[in-house]
Amino acid sequence: MPTPLLFQPIAFRSVTAKNRIVVSPMCQYSAVDGLGDDWHIQHLGARAAGGAGIVMAEATAVSGIGRITPGCLGAYAPKHEALLTRLAAVITQCGSVPAIQLAHAGRKASCDVPWQGGKPILPQNGGWVPVAPSAIPMAAGAVDPHPLSVDEISGIASQFAATARMAREAGFKVLELHSAHGYLSHSFLSPISNHRNDAYGGGLNGRSRFLMETLDAIRTEWPSDLPLWVRLSCSDYMPGGLTIDDIVEVAKNIAARGDVDLIDCSSGGVSNDQKIPSLHPGYQVPFAEAIRHRAGIATGAVGMIVEPAHAAEIVANGRADVVLLARALLADPAWPLRAAKALGVKPDLPPQYLRAAL
Repeated sequence: MPTPLLFQPIAFRSVTAKNRIVVSPMCQYSAVDGLGDDWHIQHLGARAAGGAGIVMAEATAVSGIGRITPGCLGAYAPKHEALLTRLAAVITQCGSVPAIQLAHAGRKASCDVPWQGGKPILPQNGGWVPVAPSAIPMAAGAVDPHPLSVDEISGIASQFAATARMAREAGFKVLELHSAHGYLSHSFLSPISNHRNDAYGGGLNGRSRFLMETLDAIRTEWPSDLPLWVRLSCSDYMPGGLTIDDIVEVAKNIAARGDVDLIDCSSGGVSNDQKIPSLHPGYQVPFAEAIRHRAGIATGAVGMIVEPAHAAEIVANGRADVVLLARALLADPAWPLRAAKALGVKPDLPPQYLRAAL
């Protein structure tokens, strides 16, 4: 039988992945002052050895105040580069393409880690004042975020460029800009969180300006032969919020640039008042399908994709170009190897693990 498309190689610019399974960026909330440790090494290394084509490091902050929590990984100080270099090397040695997601938490910053409640940490308790397009707090009890000036917006774009340079020097081969889940770039895009009346607000083009300028800045440091992805929230699930039609227009503008290779299609996160109609396996796949066909750009499907046959169907039917898995790979780092066997493909085991193929 022919090899399922899920297990055929895929190329983005100069980078080729051995299959179309991507380890989705998953925050571990286990860094100190942005600096990760052996936890991050074993976490990503295990999933690379487990057979994924691309392994993406978690949302990595471009500044200290851009972290979601004090435990978030960072790439904004020289001390961070050594760990990032180790991460990229371990992922590569274990047979996968090393990728990294760059992020700024914006108004969702300065929160406790999830297993301690995830509530806002106020400045007087060791937190910091978040920044945002407008002074609209994310949650009750949070400090009002500082509304960014035009000069400050430019400065943050420069931080993304500097972090892209560090990622490049560390050896990562795919870079993703996080513009989803209510974090800074998404909060500029969404009319729920962006009430500005200057060039960075108003209609969709104005609200997209920060995203486009950040992409411009990143490409000054991220080489043209290396792929660049963008994660977008394809619906705010709120009256007056972003819809898939809005995001298709954003994706068309991104595609027209010619320097972005894939839209990673997620959803939600801009407000605690969102109402997701239905949570079920693959509930976000229609977003990836719509953008792929209506905007003419490659897409990634993410969200509750857990069964090998489902992942294979998504790619085989042209609904997305890659699938990104998170929870399934937390539960089973070797999910790609198990999926290969289930789909009749010879698992691509590291030579050290060949006895497991018996």
